[in-house]
Amino acid sequence: MSEKTGLAPPKSPPIRLTREIVNAGFKQRVDELSGQQMDACYQCGNCSSGCPLAQEMDILPSRVMRLAQLGQSDDIIKSETIWICASCFQCTVRCPKGIDIQAVMDAVRQIAMDEGIDHFGPDQISPELAAEVPQPGLVGVYRKLAT
Repeated sequence: MSEKTGLAPPKSPPIRLTREIVNAGFKQRVDELSGQQMDACYQCGNCSSGCPLAQEMDILPSRVMRLAQLGQSDDIIKSETIWICASCFQCTVRCPKGIDIQAVMDAVRQIAMDEGIDHFGPDQISPELAAEVPQPGLVGVYRKLAT
């Protein structure tokens, strides 16, 4: 934790600096499933700064968007972020380009589940955590797990 800011450093590994699209099929599938044009994202960071669960994520929403733009599917699908996302729509509301980032998270989660990667069930959410999560976020979690 930084003494100056009181913030912990990000948990995520450094992003690979490249403009090469690693898995164009993944990017196209996320675009199709989400109905969004991820290329419109210019990395302003509003989604990450407004996310109520950002401090729990290993990859911030803005980084998920960038990794998805670059087709870096392994980094996203193996992350905790797609499962931590509460689907509360704060990122979507804050996006100046009108991108439904929550829909992108849903699409990535669906791709992960199609590949046999499932994370947890509703019975694994502790009462303590449920008490701390804003109600719209908790409803989003249960909606997400019901799909």
